[in-house]
Amino acid sequence: MDAVRIVAIGGGTGLSALLHGLKRYAHHPQEIEITAVVTVTDDGGSSGRLRREFDVLAPGDIRNCMVALSEDEATLSKLFQYRFAEGRGLKGHSFGNLFLTALTNLTGDFAQAVKLSSEVLASLGRIFPSTAANVTLEAELENGRLVTGETKISKSRARIRRIRLRPRVCKPLPETLEAIANADLITFGPGSLFTSVVPNLLVQGIPEAIQRSRALKAYFVNLMWQPGETIGFRASDHVAAIHRHAGLDFLDVVVVNTRAISARQRRKYAAQEVQSVVNDVDRLAQMGLQVVAADLLADGEIVRHDPRAAAQLSLDLARRGRAARHRVRILGEK
Repeated sequence: MDAVRIVAIGGGTGLSALLHGLKRYAHHPQEIEITAVVTVTDDGGSSGRLRREFDVLAPGDIRNCMVALSEDEATLSKLFQYRFAEGRGLKGHSFGNLFLTALTNLTGDFAQAVKLSSEVLASLGRIFPSTAANVTLEAELENGRLVTGETKISKSRARIRRIRLRPRVCKPLPETLEAIANADLITFGPGSLFTSVVPNLLVQGIPEAIQRSRALKAYFVNLMWQPGETIGFRASDHVAAIHRHAGLDFLDVVVVNTRAISARQRRKYAAQEVQSVVNDVDRLAQMGLQVVAADLLADGEIVRHDPRAAAQLSLDLARRGRAARHRVRILGEK
């Protein structure tokens, strides 16, 4: 049997953590093929400065994913994550962001720069920006205000009604659509709902490609509310927001955590009035979704998904997706 194919869609630290967990299976090419589809709407910090000065796509999330999949976790990975602490014009920039920007200017193609940079890092998977267009994120809040830019959206305290891209029409890479069509599993998250997951689904053609794909489609529900984005959201609210923005209902599986968040961890988030996401399993079942529950909480004071646990569960789901695709193919041949 060929390797199972996983397409992981998202951004931020959540996606890179999942990729880091999946990487240990990618050392055996016959076991797994990994493709990451990454949002490019970040406009803060080093990424934001480079976007404004060089008119390039946001490199930060892409860089983190390349490092997460890098076979070399020593010098090269540390070099790409190195952040200048001082220096006029350099302070705050990471070397990896500068490398991607320079390579983009040399090749004239951000996606090609990502491909070449991944080869330098010996990344055990493919990484594609969700679009080659230099897009900006825009939010319509429930109070009627429009907020432009991912950084400002994340800091907003009003509930988000809808997220949009500017320009409205932007296209994905053909390689992204091909990977989605051939996938056994497509994952969404973990990560910020409105600034890491949803932006990928606003790219023209991606939701339709996901719906057409025979892959199993699974959403990893966030463990905590996101300040300024998902205060009060239950698991079903996350799913509803994904389907509403995509304009299509395509999720099959919702992955939720079973391990209780400790009192010490809860106290750390209390100052921001942030609580854990309620997994309203009955409502998810009413929506026609299968709920997969597992201990996914990483150790430590910060509430995060455990990369190894999330990766193992993803591999199990991918094998299920492969088996289902195989059955459909056999039935089609009869």
